[in-house]
Amino acid sequence: MTATANHIQEIEQIGQSIWMDNLTRDLIESGELKRLIEERGVLGITSNPAIFEKAIAGNKIYDADIEAGIKAGKSVDEIYESLVFDDIRHACDIFRPVYESSGGLDGYISIEVPPTIANDTEKTIAEAQRYYQAIGKPNVMIKIPGTKEGLPAVEATIASGINVNTTLLFSVQSYIDTAWAYIRGLEARAAKGEDVSKIASVASFFLSRIDSNIDGRIDAKLKTVSDPTQKAKLEAIKGKVAIANAKIAYQEYKKIVESDRWQSLAAKGAKVQRLLWASTSTKNPNYSDVMYVDELVGLNTVNTLPPATIEACADHCNVGDRIETDIDEAYALIESLKDPDIDIDIDEVMDELLIDGIDKFVQPFQSLMSSLEGKVKLLVTA
Repeated sequence: MTATANHIQEIEQIGQSIWMDNLTRDLIESGELKRLIEERGVLGITSNPAIFEKAIAGNKIYDADIEAGIKAGKSVDEIYESLVFDDIRHACDIFRPVYESSGGLDGYISIEVPPTIANDTEKTIAEAQRYYQAIGKPNVMIKIPGTKEGLPAVEATIASGINVNTTLLFSVQSYIDTAWAYIRGLEARAAKGEDVSKIASVASFFLSRIDSNIDGRIDAKLKTVSDPTQKAKLEAIKGKVAIANAKIAYQEYKKIVESDRWQSLAAKGAKVQRLLWASTSTKNPNYSDVMYVDELVGLNTVNTLPPATIEACADHCNVGDRIETDIDEAYALIESLKDPDIDIDIDEVMDELLIDGIDKFVQPFQSLMSSLEGKVKLLVTA
């Protein structure tokens, strides 16, 4: 084991799992994915439509399978699914030893239902079940957006015995609602006498997008402010809201797992739904490139990192169990947003981010389908 991998090992020893926010066929076929498990301690993978757009569009590695799909008379949608499902299955197989050795805690590969149905409960339930059955691996995790319509789908999907990654969570309340949807799904399953011990779930709580949004609002305000006290107040919260928000969410997690309802499920062997820190690449070059790792290491959490952040963390993360440090300051910072000198409506920010987040998945999904359609036409005429 190289010295540079030790920081990620230290994180795992505290009780946090590092997953990677990236998946491509190149990673699978080159052996790089296996290396990341062995040398970097990566314990799972998350994917999304934006990741698959980058992986498939313009990449010749998929051409043979696309041609096979054309010959088989498959539609563009069917070809897309065959490419993505194959990658997910192969990644599941690579991570199967992690899944087995961790007792089903880690080793999961997340795949998102089509983002175009984020606001349709019944379609989301149907697609989650279809994806799970079609992929046919116990360590696949279906991603469902934490929208108002998505949460009943989370509950139903958990109740049917499928692993769920609830994604696009920004507000603390959205996390709380997600946690109870998970619990209700398990309770429904337990009420029918069905096993709850083999189901896993994470709640993907987004970070850097919050700071990007709020920092943008602060910068706009700073252009119109001359009072030094007000300027200082505004500057003091830049780059700090996302981490404070996450620490408060973790406090809510602790309350939920201490509740009688959760304890009753835990007694039946249920696995805790872990908070997963998402959107962890630092967008502002003035901030540490591992700030969303260093400040949020803690027991029963997951941090999903893009490849560059994994390498940065392996190199220079300053690891410590900090998830429960500076909690009073976190609450005070969020409360300070109401100060007339700051005047940022956190609820408005979170609503805006959820709408924008869905759009950030819909656009690359549609772009991928369009480019795949173009590639199909090109290969048909070639």
